[in-house]
Amino acid sequence: METAPGLRDRKKLAVRQHLSAAAVRLVAERGLRYVTVEEIAQEAEVSVRTFFNYFTSKEEAIVGRDWDRSSELRIELLARPVGEPPFEALKQVLIERARSLGDRQDEWLLSMRVVHQEPSLLPSLVASFLAQERTIAEAVAERIGADPNRDLYPAVLASVALGAFRVAMTQWRSRQGKHSLVHLVEASLALVEVGLSAPEQHLPRPRPVTHPRGLATASATESARPAQRAIPARGGA
Repeated sequence: METAPGLRDRKKLAVRQHLSAAAVRLVAERGLRYVTVEEIAQEAEVSVRTFFNYFTSKEEAIVGRDWDRSSELRIELLARPVGEPPFEALKQVLIERARSLGDRQDEWLLSMRVVHQEPSLLPSLVASFLAQERTIAEAVAERIGADPNRDLYPAVLASVALGAFRVAMTQWRSRQGKHSLVHLVEASLALVEVGLSAPEQHLPRPRPVTHPRGLATASATESARPAQRAIPARGGA
């Protein structure tokens, strides 16, 4: 069983987050193309060499702030009770992650705004997402004794659950943090849990079918029914 990060790892994570926060602040003020690695290091009061000990580029410093904390998610997932269903275990881990992100709301909303405004960050962000999904899929597979390279379930669960989490975060950003991220994540995962059944108010309604002469006839659903054949009355003329 993997253990929680020690003091050294927590210190490294703190430096990483400090560098990332400096990158986000500068890019939010000036734009990505007008910020250099040297300026980010100076803003964070570390050397350029220290910057490259944590990130390979300024782009990674922005998108890799907490997106890449896959190892922590893995540890938390594997630490859940053994008999807990995989989806429930992952749901609880993601809700707890939402709670920790919500505690740093202003910092995170600024980071997400920067990513939204800089399309060139998208490839790095997608790569980070895929790496995270892979790590979670491997942890799910380990919990249930599956093969992450051959069995569909771990990869599908990781992709769908993390996708729901990202949708909740996008809604959180668009609402400018006025709604609880925890509640948005819970609601998003609840939709997945019930099989994505459409809420009744969003179910498509039958549309009227227009007659060639412009007269509205029965609904599309009704018109699709086969016409009933007339049955002649017995004893008639």
